[in-house]
Amino acid sequence: MKNRLHLKSVFSCMLLTLLFSISLKSQEPNFNIETDLLLVQLDSKTDIDDLHTAAGLATLLDHPDYKDLNYVAIAGTYGIQEGLYVPPNELMKLAFNKNWVDADKEWKASVKMIAKKAQKVIDNGGSVWVAEAGQSDFTADWVMKLVEKNPSLNVKEKIHVVQHSDWNESVTEPTKLKYAQTITDYHKIADGNAVGNGTPGFKSDGKVDWESKLNDEHLTQVWNTAIRLGNQYNGIDGRYLNESVAEGGLDFSDLSEVCYILNLMDIKNSDEFFTYFSVE
Repeated sequence: MKNRLHLKSVFSCMLLTLLFSISLKSQEPNFNIETDLLLVQLDSKTDIDDLHTAAGLATLLDHPDYKDLNYVAIAGTYGIQEGLYVPPNELMKLAFNKNWVDADKEWKASVKMIAKKAQKVIDNGGSVWVAEAGQSDFTADWVMKLVEKNPSLNVKEKIHVVQHSDWNESVTEPTKLKYAQTITDYHKIADGNAVGNGTPGFKSDGKVDWESKLNDEHLTQVWNTAIRLGNQYNGIDGRYLNESVAEGGLDFSDLSEVCYILNLMDIKNSDEFFTYFSVE
């Protein structure tokens, strides 16, 4: 009898493990670089971390594996948080040329443009993946615009939103947060500020040796610009003081969401990121 109970217990544990494994697998993203669109939405208010995130994104996009990736970077996708904006335009132009949108300056026009681009991708059989390097207000607005023109759209199948920050959710306008969480395929991953939680941790308290690994003049200029602007605005005029950056470190924690979307979750921290994307 005891042996039967033991075998039953072992079987139950194996079944639970299998079901948990299947559940995790079903949650994994399936980004198709040939058909899908990546949106990286940067709030830049009031933390300067999105400057470093933009530089990290430019580094990733420079890798041969992602040279054909269809993406748009959007600046100024902030929510209801108080405080001053961190102007990223100099960096955005340098990092992404014309492949970025200024939602801070032209919110409605940016919403319309992204909705139109998303519709084109979906019409061609692709999906849209959103890295929320900030709040969900902008996402909610362009998805609403998209649904207005296409009420029959299966949003959960075609629009995937990835968020890693409890704070970002807390300063999203509540009805817009609920809309994004309810209507889209909303993924909440572990915080990219920490290491060892299953998500890449891209916030470093000490100096990161990126210069010796990025043997590329343009990327070096991008990172130097991001660091210079970050130091210029960090904690200034009531903006959030990013202590890690103040101590000489880097913070591109929001890029953890892009790594999740592109199945790069094996990258552990900032050092491993620059090793992975080093230029020979």
